[in-house]
Amino acid sequence: MRNVTLILDDGSRFSGKSFGYEKPVAGEVVFNTAMTGYPESLTDPSYAGQLMTLTYPLVGNYGVPPFTIEPNGLATFMESEKIHAEAIIVSDYSYEYSHWNAVESLGEWLKREQVPGITGIDTRELTKILREHGVMMGKIVFDNPIDNGQLTIDNYAAVNYVDRVSCKEIISYLPDGTSRSFPLTMPIAQLNCQLSTVNCQLKKVLLVDCGVKTNIIRCLLKRNVEVIRVPWDYDFNGLEFDGLFISNGPGDPDTCDAAVQNIRKAMANEKLPIFGICMGNQLLSKAGGAKIYKLKYGHRSHNQPVRMVGTERCFITSQNHGYAVDNNTLGADWEPLFINMNDGSNEGIRHKKNPWFSAQFHPEAASGPTDTAFLFDEFVNLLK
Repeated sequence: MRNVTLILDDGSRFSGKSFGYEKPVAGEVVFNTAMTGYPESLTDPSYAGQLMTLTYPLVGNYGVPPFTIEPNGLATFMESEKIHAEAIIVSDYSYEYSHWNAVESLGEWLKREQVPGITGIDTRELTKILREHGVMMGKIVFDNPIDNGQLTIDNYAAVNYVDRVSCKEIISYLPDGTSRSFPLTMPIAQLNCQLSTVNCQLKKVLLVDCGVKTNIIRCLLKRNVEVIRVPWDYDFNGLEFDGLFISNGPGDPDTCDAAVQNIRKAMANEKLPIFGICMGNQLLSKAGGAKIYKLKYGHRSHNQPVRMVGTERCFITSQNHGYAVDNNTLGADWEPLFINMNDGSNEGIRHKKNPWFSAQFHPEAASGPTDTAFLFDEFVNLLK
């Protein structure tokens, strides 16, 4: 194994060994405290542009499931069509794996998708630095490769990662496991006609894809609705649908003003149900006039406790985000729906009169607890 070094913006250096693909990369260094779920996390588009550190020391012991694609184009066991994290950083990589559904090792998968992996890093010390300093940019370099000197580090907040991971066409998913695709250039009237030709009895959910996880689409399809997936900046106003869903996604929500403007136009229909998750919570908040700020080191884990405001109901949630809504900037017609029990940050909002609400956490889990999956039921029940 080749020697490899992680270098942080503050000058901290961590030496380890490579077990993935050998290429220098740069990105925002973050940490995830989940004990399991590396296949789901690596394929979560919200990790685009990030070097993912896992605090759980032993990683790779259950291998990687088959990367199979369903007839509707959705991955069976993953959260997207490929790995989106720039690299994975672990303390102790298990070269031997054992699991009924595993077909290859984590290292083999990383090499096949050309993603670096580092083992032998003191992830406890690295996490302490990130907690005290906050997330920071970093780079992974190899011993004497000729291209290390050409590696540059972009400002993470300045890159529109949502545009990089969002779909590039309109896709309709049906509960029967089929899907249809339409070009973005298709006129709205013609698109409405095409979408109405198959099972017009189904309720239609318009999904704004900011980097959607596959399990979000699965959760909606299980509730017998048609999902119409559109790119993040597509002006969907004029399409015929029964509810608006705003997905999770990577990067700074301030780079997604086009989505905010389209959501704001949709809010002119006060009876339209709207549900947002993660980035969707932030974009709905921005459309309602609130402001967003960056958390010091974010929430990336399976055990974040949240409380439903006005109740004693608490839930353990799966989370992956680096930005949060400023509760103090919510308008008079809005109120927090959930609050993080660790740091008091916003975990969701709701409108006081209209059927609009959101969650900063991931009720679809994958991986993580499913305590809050009932939010999908509440959204679908609003569709009329």
